[in-house]
Amino acid sequence: MKRNKIYLVLVLLIGAAVTIYEKYGENFKTSSYDPNVEVHGAKKQTTNSKPKPLTNKYYLPSSTTGQIVHHEGYSLSYHEAFEQAEWVAYELKKNQVVYTDFKRPYFVQDKAVSTKSAHWRNYKKSGYDRGHLCPAADRKYSKAAFTETFLTSNISPQEHEFNAGVWNRLEQKVRYWAKKYDGVYVVTGGILENNLKTIGSEDVAVPKYFYKILLDNSGGNTKIIAFLVPHEASNKPLYEYVVSVDELEKRTGIDFFPALDDTKENKLEAMTTYKQWSFRN
Repeated sequence: MKRNKIYLVLVLLIGAAVTIYEKYGENFKTSSYDPNVEVHGAKKQTTNSKPKPLTNKYYLPSSTTGQIVHHEGYSLSYHEAFEQAEWVAYELKKNQVVYTDFKRPYFVQDKAVSTKSAHWRNYKKSGYDRGHLCPAADRKYSKAAFTETFLTSNISPQEHEFNAGVWNRLEQKVRYWAKKYDGVYVVTGGILENNLKTIGSEDVAVPKYFYKILLDNSGGNTKIIAFLVPHEASNKPLYEYVVSVDELEKRTGIDFFPALDDTKENKLEAMTTYKQWSFRN
């Protein structure tokens, strides 16, 4: 008799738990943002801020996390599980490539990230640089734009020889192309995947690869070039790191140019040629 009562209580408890979860389950989800969760057949897309005057919404990538943040000089999709942005996107126009000597501010957390961006102390004595995704040198056209590149949502752990070496060479080449082609659209980030090394008390992931995608639409002739660079020191020429956007989409799960016409998008994203881009200064 007692055993039957216990079974009855267990059944009632399980039933109540299922009912509560079905009704309030959305509120119990953590900030890990499982990218495989779909809402009404499509991955949930949300924003923590409204697009700004300089935000080029047409070229914004999709977000696997649903946490998109718009700043004055760039937008980002923050991935809480890796404590960094899965992408940072911005347009670099010819007249924005200037060399104003602003004083470097301190790194601070990004208040627009609802799950809180990683604290800068995670990088202290880690052996890694606080590597900018949107470079401070790309936003020197105003003090405010320059300063906001020092938000911790815009950095990723980078080895110094990589950050000051091949990655810096690529960033300089982007500025060269921005002047040559009267502006380029940039999407950049680390390849965020399972079992990465982490640093700090918040387990900030250290990517093994970083990518950068450039889109040029000058003269009405759209072209794209993408780079996938191993996170290590290298003296190799930049064109050796050219890959297709399709490859980056497979590795990241991100749809980088969802607003493009499908036929045009498929053609551009399959390209691996760099002949249309000048690699000489």
